[in-house]
Amino acid sequence: MGLLGRLRDMLHRQDEPVLSIDDPGLVVVVEAFDIAEADSAALARSPQWRADEPAVLRHHVRIPADQLERARELLTPDGWTVSAPGVAGDISHISRVQKLDALHCAQERSRMASLAQRLGGEALGWDALQPRPAAAR
Repeated sequence: MGLLGRLRDMLHRQDEPVLSIDDPGLVVVVEAFDIAEADSAALARSPQWRADEPAVLRHHVRIPADQLERARELLTPDGWTVSAPGVAGDISHISRVQKLDALHCAQERSRMASLAQRLGGEALGWDALQPRPAAAR
């Protein structure tokens, strides 16, 4: 990519709203917990998902507590955050901010399934969160 392309990308990124995985204004806009459903179908059935805006992609996984630190070591370099299981259960969340599309959702779903299996756990599915639209606030 040439200098002009890199400058254009830098300017475009500065215009994008900053999104954080723990933003209290986030709402679930799409869910995919059925392994038989394609990620493209999950995205297509969601009227709330806004493809042109960043989202928090959040994978729901069961990973043994003694393997959570290993999961963090493997995922943090790629921008993922691994949460500890909640008080009410043994499900952890693996999250990061990104633009969603069917290809990347499918790739990450496969990656999380592989990771969970290697660490003695299981991937349950994913959901995506975005801020409420301005009109709904």
